[in-house]
Amino acid sequence: MFKLLTSRFIPRIMLFRKEALLLWKTLFAPETPLHLKAATLFVAFYLVNPIDIIPDFIPLAGWMDDLILVPLMVSWIVSRLPVPVRADMRERNDQTINGRARRL
Repeated sequence: MFKLLTSRFIPRIMLFRKEALLLWKTLFAPETPLHLKAATLFVAFYLVNPIDIIPDFIPLAGWMDDLILVPLMVSWIVSRLPVPVRADMRERNDQTINGRARRL
């Protein structure tokens, strides 16, 4: 069971991390359409807002909607980014974050 969880969720978590970083960088890019910038801000607002589809004060269920909806919204926004913006930002991301830990 543990192997099933790690084989499915670890790659999805890593993809979400890359997509969230991509959205952060495209938020400040002038080539990104305004409606996608607004959607990115909505996702951030939804995550910190106490008014959700299922309120957070309901144990587990309130957190599960955040764990499911936020990555889905992030993936949807990334899939709607224009190809030149996505390619440029991914190229910049590969230069700055390579997944290896560094010591100072």
